[in-house]
Formats: sequence, C-alpha cells, structure tokens
Amino acid sequence: MTEEKLRVVVGAGEYNNNPGWIQTQETELNLLQRDDWGQRFKADTLHAILAEHVWEHLTYDEGREAAKICFDFLQPGGYIRCAVPDGFFPDEEYQNGVQVGGPGPIAHPAASHKIVHTYRSITKMFEEAGFRVELLEWCDEEGQFHSRDWDEANGFIYRSKRFDHRNQNGRLGFVSLIVDAMKPIREQ
Repeated sequence: MTEEKLRVVVGAGEYNNNPGWIQTQETELNLLQRDDWGQRFKADTLHAILAEHVWEHLTYDEGREAAKICFDFLQPGGYIRCAVPDGFFPDEEYQNGVQVGGPGPIAHPAASHKIVHTYRSITKMFEEAGFRVELLEWCDEEGQFHSRDWDEANGFIYRSKRFDHRNQNGRLGFVSLIVDAMKPIREQ
C-alpha cells in the first residue's frame, strides 16, 4: 500500500492546473495564519506546496514567516514550488506591470504586490526559513534568462517559459522566477 502524497496549491485562483492537488484560497488557508494550517494538516505531513504568483503579495519578512510556517507542515524531503515575477527580467512593460503597488487601479491584482523578487532575494528568504533552494527559471543581473528542466507533474506553473502563451517563436514575453525550496531530510 502506498502512502498518499498530500499536495496543496495556495492561492489557487479559478483554474485547476494541478489535478489531484488540494486547491485552496487565502480565505481558507492563509500563508501567515499558522492556525489555518493546523486546522487542516498535521506537522511534517505535506509532500508539496505550490504557490504560483502568491509570494509577491507578502513583504520580505512576511514571506520568510510564511515559509517558516510551510516548513513546519512539510515532511522532510517535501518542497515548495514557488513562482513570482522576476525583478531581473529586462522588459519595461513587464516591470511596470509587476511593480510594487501595481500599474493602475486598486482592483488590479498587481496593486497588492509588496515585493519584486530576484533570484538572490527569494533564495535568501527561503534559506533563512531553513530550506535548500534550487533555481528552476530565473534571470541574472544582466537580464540573461536561465532554466533547468523541471517536471510539471511536481507542480505545474503556467507562467513559465514552456507553458505561457506569451512565449512564442523563441521570444520570451512573460517569465517567472521559479524555485523549488526543499525541506532537508533529517539526519538519522
């Protein structure tokens, strides 16, 4: 008998791009409310958490605190797959759209952006919470895009090089900074 892998999408939105995963919204599972997590899950039981364009709605300190809460509920070897706007993507229109405070009316989803991460800041934030971080897609300081092969079965990210419809004919129209933040396996 195989043990079921508990996999959770936080801030799932209206699309279910990850069938078989538990889909949640902020109103039912707030990243910053440990009690929300404790009412639904036991410590050290989750296999994976997916957050596509969620962490930019937290300040750096809130993001670190949310990562610490997630850390406690992930099993050793579990991970967070996190995608956020990339602060080093060299496209002025993109940067205007993802900037802190957003590009326009308060009703726009980007209006609640509190940070624009780079690979350096997101790596540091997750490492401060105890994770080991692997970069999957990111831009460096010169705006050069980098990517590693990653399996969408371990957390599908639409806003990625491979899947976003705006990326066509070798041109990147929209990218995300994507990382896997892994909870270390305890030494015996």
